[in-house]
Amino acid sequence: MLPLTSVGEGWGEGDLQMKTQDLKKLTEKYSAEQITSCIQQQLAKGENACEVVDEADEVITALSKAEVVRELMDEGRTFSDALRELGRRIRAVYGKDEEEIKEKKS
Repeated sequence: MLPLTSVGEGWGEGDLQMKTQDLKKLTEKYSAEQITSCIQQQLAKGENACEVVDEADEVITALSKAEVVRELMDEGRTFSDALRELGRRIRAVYGKDEEEIKEKKS
């Protein structure tokens, strides 16, 4: 089973994150389609065949990240490059959210 660990910094401050090595194991073991199936199982049954265990929303988040990384790897990127791209995408979303919050306060 792949437990999630708490990390203070990273893609989203305070988020529960998978250790990079666990994310790599997940992306090496399962195809993007299998990870998608695990997400659907988690949503429907509260458990998944990918054996990621934690609160439901953290599991969905972790599996979603693994799915994106795996899809990028299937396109020919290395794990490290795919992980950096995932981080860039997440930071872009958080950056947009922060901009919207600042605009609402103004």
